[in-house]
Amino acid sequence: MNRTSIAALGAIVLLGTALGGCATLFSKHPVGNQAVPQPAKPVELSRYLGRWYEVARYERGFQKDCDGVSADYALRDDGMIAVINTCRKPDGAIKQAKGKAKVVDTATGAKLKVSFFGPFYGDYWVLDHADDYSWAIVGEGSGRYLWLLSRDASPGQARIDAMIARAGAMGYDTAMLRITKQP
Repeated sequence: MNRTSIAALGAIVLLGTALGGCATLFSKHPVGNQAVPQPAKPVELSRYLGRWYEVARYERGFQKDCDGVSADYALRDDGMIAVINTCRKPDGAIKQAKGKAKVVDTATGAKLKVSFFGPFYGDYWVLDHADDYSWAIVGEGSGRYLWLLSRDASPGQARIDAMIARAGAMGYDTAMLRITKQP
C-alpha cells in the first residue's frame, strides 16, 4: 500500500469510529415518542425570534441539572439565526451555548437545523405553537428530544399543564419530562 492508500484507509477508520460513537451516544437517550408528528402549523420566523423560557424538557447530558433555561433567537446579517442558550447550574454558574440555525423547510418555516459544533447540525422542529406565539413545543424526528417553551418565565400551572397535555396528545411520554425551575 502506498501513503495515499494508507491515509485514505486511516480517514475511513477514523470516520467510522466517529460515526459509531455518535450512534452509541444517541442510543443512550430513550425515545419518548415512537411516531413523532409533523409540525402542526407554519411558523412565522419574525414572530418566533426573541427570548423563550424553557418550561420542561427531556433531560439530556448537555443540559444536565440546568435550571433558569432560556433561548434567544435573532436574525443574523447572513440570513441565518443566532442562537444563545443559557442555563444556571446548581452551583449558580451561568452556562451559555452559542450556535446558529437555518430554516430547512421553507414551505412551513417549522423545521430548522441548529448547530453548536461547527459543521454539525441537528434537527429543531417547532411541532406546535400558540397562535400568539406565547408558547411552543419543540422536538425533532427521533423522538428523543422535547422542549416546552414559553415567552413568560412563569406561565402559571394551568399553562404548564396544558402544554404537557398537548405534548401527550402528540404522542410524547410526558412522564419523561423534567420541569424547569425559573428564577
